[in-house]
Amino acid sequence: MKRILIAFLLIVVVVGFKVDDSLQGSWQYCGGIYNGKPEAASKDYTLQRNYDAAHYSALLIEKGQPPYNYERGDYRLNQDTCMETQTFNAEPSKLLNVTIKYQYKIKNDTLTFNGVLPNGTVVLEKWRKVK
Repeated sequence: MKRILIAFLLIVVVVGFKVDDSLQGSWQYCGGIYNGKPEAASKDYTLQRNYDAAHYSALLIEKGQPPYNYERGDYRLNQDTCMETQTFNAEPSKLLNVTIKYQYKIKNDTLTFNGVLPNGTVVLEKWRKVK
């Protein structure tokens, strides 16, 4: 009986610490640090990323205008790593079909990406969950 109770408690603990394996939802850009220089989020528009189980779309949202889908792609999570591959960009992009590796962390309603872009830019971005 004691072994059954211990096994049950172990299962409850493991299930209680399930790690979400997606970024599903909508996230709003809050600012970042690029090569050591802080950059605040714009007051004129909002950048939003919408994630499903394996894909993302990036929108620029301005008051009085329809949302502008400027980027789409695929992503994959592995422990604390997010691999993103841009599959569409509304502007010419050197990152099209290039996979970028970020370290990511979710704390409360904030998603943080850390990484180095192919051009050498060191990034730390913060995104707040909105849905």
